[in-house]
Amino acid sequence: MELILDRVSVARGGVPVLAEVSLRLAPGRALVLRGPNGIGKTTLLRTIAGLQPPVAGTIAGAEERVAYAGHADGIKPTLTVAENLAFWASVFGTEGIGAALAAYQLEVLGWRMAGTLSAGQKRRLGLARLLVTGRPVWVLDEPTVSLDAEAVGWFAGAVRTHLAAGGSALMATHIDLGIEAEVLELSGHRAVLPALDDFDGAFA
Repeated sequence: MELILDRVSVARGGVPVLAEVSLRLAPGRALVLRGPNGIGKTTLLRTIAGLQPPVAGTIAGAEERVAYAGHADGIKPTLTVAENLAFWASVFGTEGIGAALAAYQLEVLGWRMAGTLSAGQKRRLGLARLLVTGRPVWVLDEPTVSLDAEAVGWFAGAVRTHLAAGGSALMATHIDLGIEAEVLELSGHRAVLPALDDFDGAFA
């Protein structure tokens, strides 16, 4: 089942940022969003993940199929690494965390409290969470932040495995991961801001 955006417009804090964005993401494929900082990549990804509604347009194929990894790592600091993954597995109704631990070399850290991990280790744990969701569409916002070169390679390997199994990935990243992916440049989708004298329109 494809993820389809049809002329989607999004706003941040009530201010339009992107307009008329359309895309199709088929199973087994990856797509990278590109554009300057502040253009609205995060806002678009959060909208696709269902964290906020679009201003206009339609999104199909997301519903309960999306696993989202944003700037926050989504971990519970008072649980161990293994307990964090077990918690998320229970939330999504999946079983087994061994593959997720192995994908990001977390086995030796399984007993550590998540709150004591380094920034890179926390990021690896946050990304490992995707592997226990069982969801086919990964929506990823700058997923390699805080990762060293070796961990970036582990992430790229996890994405390749996910795609090979029929999953898909939509990412905002400036790093070449060595993954075959389409690119959607968002610069041409900047929203036209309301005129300064259109007070009501600015908050529509």
